[in-house]
Amino acid sequence: MTSTSTATQRTRLQAGSSWMVLALACACQFMVILDVSIVNVALPSVQRDLGFTATGLAWVVNGYVLTFAGFMLLGGRAADLFGLRRMLVAGLFLFSASSVVGGLATAPEILVGARVAQGVGAAMLAPATLAVINTYFTEPQARARAFGAWSASGGVGGMAGALAGGAITTGLSWRWVFLINVPIGAVLIVLAMMSLVRTRASRREPLDLGGAVTGTAGLAALIYGVMQSADQGWMSVRVLGPAVAGLLLLVVFAVVEARVATRPMVPLRLFRIRTVAVSNAMLLLFGGIAIAMWYFTSLFMQNALGYSALEAGLGQTPAAVAFVVIARLSANLLPRTGARPLVLAGSVCFVAGFGWLAQAHTDSDYVTSVLGPTLLIAVGIGLTFPTLMAAATADAPEGDAGIIGGLANTASQIGGSVALAVLATAASAKVGTDAAYAGTPAALAAGYDLVFLMAAGIGLAIATVSLLLPPHRRG
Repeated sequence: MTSTSTATQRTRLQAGSSWMVLALACACQFMVILDVSIVNVALPSVQRDLGFTATGLAWVVNGYVLTFAGFMLLGGRAADLFGLRRMLVAGLFLFSASSVVGGLATAPEILVGARVAQGVGAAMLAPATLAVINTYFTEPQARARAFGAWSASGGVGGMAGALAGGAITTGLSWRWVFLINVPIGAVLIVLAMMSLVRTRASRREPLDLGGAVTGTAGLAALIYGVMQSADQGWMSVRVLGPAVAGLLLLVVFAVVEARVATRPMVPLRLFRIRTVAVSNAMLLLFGGIAIAMWYFTSLFMQNALGYSALEAGLGQTPAAVAFVVIARLSANLLPRTGARPLVLAGSVCFVAGFGWLAQAHTDSDYVTSVLGPTLLIAVGIGLTFPTLMAAATADAPEGDAGIIGGLANTASQIGGSVALAVLATAASAKVGTDAAYAGTPAALAAGYDLVFLMAAGIGLAIATVSLLLPPHRRG
């Protein structure tokens, strides 16, 4: 049991400035998501300056995603064992230091190594920010509003990254895409030291090394295998080998965790909590919704409608704004309605929005064929994402807030990685059915339409799983 479990220290946690704590959690989430989107725009300039091959360039993105998702569980449990403030400060320092290395990189290997380290830093930050909200905001309505703000900050980060990446790369240099993290990280370290109470375990508890090794290696191998599927095909040894190895390691991980007597990395008893199990299942599915919305709609606008990258980013801005607004609204509704109605309403938006978007073609206009459906989907995301995150972490037992946050973030990341591979494969198969037709904008549009129909099916699956959520307890 940690020292924060006592009534006195819980009072100390509540006594701090809540707006500073929330600002810290939101700013960390903003920085992590900003770094995902802002780098994508700079990739062509990075390739020219450092001499990346096409395959090597992908690892500027993949290196970050791989360690971010693979180390999330370890980062969450470390926050529980070593304290939230310590993990946030360490994560911010690693993220900022690796951003310096990336911004000053003179060779491809240096930049990829910096991105790998950035991913580890992000994996330390993301679950800790959720644990901060759970620890410092105990009143249901205040917690729901905090989750709404946290979710909205991620949406703002994604939107800002898409727009700022092009401006920074054009006006300054791609190096500032990384270096911009340094002053932000320095300010956040100071804010963390000022706003968070220093906590430590009342007795020294060792990290579950067996779980840490098998869980982290299993997730990393699985995600690595899935990443290779777009280039190698699902039946390739380079895909099946790591994916199967990852699944086997995760089975070993489950066996190890079942036998650890005290403080396993992921206590399996957490999955007996209904809201935890059901919400994480929906977050796995939600990863596919997010990929279909933000990634494939951008590709549709560029490859089927002929928009530039900047025009596509601007075309998604109204949806990003709608998400931010609705996320805040759903935070106010959650304490009154419970999670199930909001997730069901959001799922209806997914099914209708993606079904509408799947009717778009190369001669479709923006307002009726893109803006309308993406606004509808964004409303669904705003209703569901903060709700699922709040539900997945609301019943966290004392001392498990970090790992609960790690589970929720990992579920969303893995769901997105798998969905990207599956949806991209489906789109490629659709495009390639007619050799004379393949590669044309019309063929690409047909592939994206299939992706959007599949995303509508994911929305229906989320609605079905949401029925397993417990009914709202009016208090």
